[in-house]
Amino acid sequence: MHAQTMKMETQELSFEKETTFGVSWQKLMMWIFIVGDALLFAGLLAGYGFVRLASPSWPNQSEVFHLELIGVMTFVLISSSATMAAAVGAAQQGKRSQATKFILFTIIGGLIFMGMQAYEWSSLIGEGASLTANPWGVPLFGAAFFAITGFHGSHVLSGLIILAIVAIRNSSGRSTAAGVELAGLYWHFVDLVWVFVFTLFYLI
Repeated sequence: MHAQTMKMETQELSFEKETTFGVSWQKLMMWIFIVGDALLFAGLLAGYGFVRLASPSWPNQSEVFHLELIGVMTFVLISSSATMAAAVGAAQQGKRSQATKFILFTIIGGLIFMGMQAYEWSSLIGEGASLTANPWGVPLFGAAFFAITGFHGSHVLSGLIILAIVAIRNSSGRSTAAGVELAGLYWHFVDLVWVFVFTLFYLI
């Protein structure tokens, strides 16, 4: 049993060793995932832009969305990025309880965002919008909106699950500062993607 534990610890340490790029294998793989996911989001948003430019009767944002609600959603998500940065800083200083506290604040922010997005979705669906219908004009609007915001929402949900696991592990002393940092990288990426979604759907 002791030998097996030593073997697992050795494998974990080797996994955290730096690559030739000066970062750990864990961080390198996270960056590879983020770049790949960013390209996927870029493709979706570019497709949305093309469809929108090709559709002269695209609905006006102020007629469709509750922009005040969207503004609050965006503020909450960006604020959660700040609390995540604070969690990473605390973890790097060895302040586990403080790091866990900021991770929990981040989770609360993410849950508020998801709740507000669920409310927005239910409001639009109640007005007749769906993947195949749009009471304000071009049917493709509904498909593009629900597909892209839903895809982003699935990333927020994944991030919340990751953060919950990291918070539990960190509070029990089983998570490292590197683990908190990796979770932070993913969460910052999700927040950054929302800035682009927010800009293209609600502002332009």
